[in-house]
Amino acid sequence: MTDQTHTKYMLDESEMPRAWYNIAPDLPKPPAAVLHPGTKKPIGPDDLAALFPMALIMQEVSTERYIEIPDPVRRIYQQWRPAPLYRARQLEKALDTPAHIYYKYEGISPVGSHKPNTAVPQAFYNKQEGVKKIATETGAGQWGSSLAMAGAFFGIEVEVYMVKISYIQKPFRRSMMQTYGATVFASPTERTQSGRSILAQDPNSNGSLGIAISEAVEVAATSGGKIKYSLGSVLNHVLLHQTIVGEESLLQMAKADDYPDVVIGCVGGGSNFAGLAFPFIREKMGRGLNTRFLAAEPMSCPSLTKGLYAYDFGDTVGLTPLMKMHTLGHDFMPPGIHAGGLRYHGMAPLLSLLRAEGIIDAKAYHQNGIFEAAVLFARNEGIVPAPESAHAIRAAINEALEAKAEGKPRTILFNLSGHGHFDMVSYDAYFEGRLEDYEYPAEAVADAQHRMPQVDEAALVM
Repeated sequence: MTDQTHTKYMLDESEMPRAWYNIAPDLPKPPAAVLHPGTKKPIGPDDLAALFPMALIMQEVSTERYIEIPDPVRRIYQQWRPAPLYRARQLEKALDTPAHIYYKYEGISPVGSHKPNTAVPQAFYNKQEGVKKIATETGAGQWGSSLAMAGAFFGIEVEVYMVKISYIQKPFRRSMMQTYGATVFASPTERTQSGRSILAQDPNSNGSLGIAISEAVEVAATSGGKIKYSLGSVLNHVLLHQTIVGEESLLQMAKADDYPDVVIGCVGGGSNFAGLAFPFIREKMGRGLNTRFLAAEPMSCPSLTKGLYAYDFGDTVGLTPLMKMHTLGHDFMPPGIHAGGLRYHGMAPLLSLLRAEGIIDAKAYHQNGIFEAAVLFARNEGIVPAPESAHAIRAAINEALEAKAEGKPRTILFNLSGHGHFDMVSYDAYFEGRLEDYEYPAEAVADAQHRMPQVDEAALVM
């Protein structure tokens, strides 16, 4: 019988999962090969050694279903994990819905988001390999803050290329990174050939995650092995590390004696949604369940709902390997009016495959509706959510209202991936009526297709 009294479901430290779940062995078909950006031929582990420590490279290509979490990582995790699962009873009451709404709250981490779940192991494996400096990019700043903190824990210097518009809009995220000892630059910069090439075309460029990735990858690739690169989403090993979220949630839903009909997460690169959803996808496939999986993304950066499922670069300049993913084009530039985050041009290859196979669904939402949902949630549940996370809240509220219209119960689980304490400038814009709803035009994707690398996929399987 479903628990009707509690609002918070906790796990003891002893119940924290001891392994990450790797979905690769359970996929309906093997993931597409990752290709060399020059030759367009499949790459192997040695090709990635200039950027990543070998332990992470082996996780990237692993076919083991479970990978043990190292004890030093577990000890740091225990500063905030296991994270709580809440039943949103006040929100349910406000919506007058028969739905049960649950949210996994990742905002209790020291930096206020889910990103340390992968930042800590990435720093650990770099430390094991003797790495003394890591270069990375960040958009809204959650990832940069997380890697800066993890670098401080393991004595690794961190250099962050922060998307310029976010550098301007979210100065306190920059301050947080500096507090942890990181050096932060507004991207594009004059420090790299990538940055200089972008500024030559547009001296007033607001930047993008693709550009910031180009700069960080260039710094690592030209360092002679002295600097490694780290990415906070998209890649297989990043999604792997986030599955601790879903593994904990499975145990907590059992404590609630309930099980989700729909699992929801916001998506930019896809890590927080994958982290929650992958263990539940495993359960669905193994037990024949009817659970639905919904990725919530912005109308202004709709990679899953409007993007092409094709090979593309992970960065703007074209330095990264080619990955098959849903993409808006590697030179995609999000509009400056977009305040809701989730600005990356592509989607994680694993999630893109699941979308192409019909295992997950995706919907895009306008940012005014996102902030409306965020405020309603805050006034009933007390947590001010990150704008990114508010996309999942919007989707969950819509699901709950559909259940109300149908007069049928529905159990909804979403990932509240972070708090919005550093995002109040965006909230101010909403309250002052300055946010504009913008829908990314389909013709812009078609135009970008002409600038994407052309890959003969038939030749890859011969």
